[in-house]
Amino acid sequence: MIRFTPEQEEFRKSVARFVDAEVAPAAAAVDDRAEFPRALFRRLGELGYLGLRYPEAYGGAGCDMVTYCLFAEELARGSLSLAAVGAMQSLMGTHFIYRYGNDEIRQRYLVPALRGELVATFALTEPDAGSDLANITARAERRGDGWVLRGRKTWVTNAPVADVLTVAAKTSAERGMKNIALFLLDRAAMRGISLGKKIDKMAVRASETGEIVLEDVEVPDEHLLGGETGGVEKVGGVLAEARIMTSALSVGLARAAYQAALEYARQRVAFGKPIVEHQAISFKLADMLTAIHAATLMTYQAAGRLDAGQPVGREAAMTKLFASEMAVRVTDEATRVLASYGLAMEYPVQRYFRDARFLLPGGGTSEILRLIIGRELDWDRGGAFA
Repeated sequence: MIRFTPEQEEFRKSVARFVDAEVAPAAAAVDDRAEFPRALFRRLGELGYLGLRYPEAYGGAGCDMVTYCLFAEELARGSLSLAAVGAMQSLMGTHFIYRYGNDEIRQRYLVPALRGELVATFALTEPDAGSDLANITARAERRGDGWVLRGRKTWVTNAPVADVLTVAAKTSAERGMKNIALFLLDRAAMRGISLGKKIDKMAVRASETGEIVLEDVEVPDEHLLGGETGGVEKVGGVLAEARIMTSALSVGLARAAYQAALEYARQRVAFGKPIVEHQAISFKLADMLTAIHAATLMTYQAAGRLDAGQPVGREAAMTKLFASEMAVRVTDEATRVLASYGLAMEYPVQRYFRDARFLLPGGGTSEILRLIIGRELDWDRGGAFA
């Protein structure tokens, strides 16, 4: 059973009011322009949403994972593009700065990022290194009191507009994952950082994505986040949060698609009655609602386990796998309920259908997640549903 505190319930309502008043009405235009939604991004900072997971000392709110998921779910209901931008900023883009940066670094970069004054991102993927992190070729070499970085990163969220980037690079030529480290790059202060190809996507179009090219970027030693090795472990340490958050995004998007399909089915008349009264349509809606309910339970149970300090790696993988695939199915069914109008750009379900594909690779593809879950197939009484 999911039990939210009165404070969490009130928080959800406040986010929902913001989404209904400012996000949902702008979602179609944001998608059409395919440009970083700077005004709405700044509103997220003004309202304190970008700092939910961080201490009050840095302008955050010190919230738990359940509360953070409520924010992610409601925001995705209004615009997955904005939710993707907000998720990158409030988690992967700033997590490593907070976790491994010194206080000067935090004050210079984390604090303004949580206010929405700087755009932060995380650059891990390379043209030949996605899930296979051992194949990373970006290099960081010692030079005096600092480092010099060279390489190319791709599928970098917010690459065209990012002010600061946490970049993964190898500190030796040895193949493998041992010598991967994380570096904080300041785009305005460091030379040699340029934008490569901008990637035109069919989904979350306002979350601008592209390549980052590093050509002899000089990085001071204090911008090495957490030591010369262990980058993979540092990334792995936040993956459970990223997967649970992506599950919340999936639930929010699916809710929007279901609601749009239900409203259409109530209004559309065929053979003398609203199509919601035809069994073929009501069964679709029933299956959609059931799948959303199951994903919601899994998401907040996993978030609750994380907040309680319990092991959550397997549960996070299962939850993200189920919820993201659920969102793809539900958005597809929504287009089927609308039939030909499911293709019409005037209806939002076509956007929900496109945006759902974004949820599949983030935090690990479904295939990678199945590998992770498959390694722990032995079930015990202390499992996910204990």
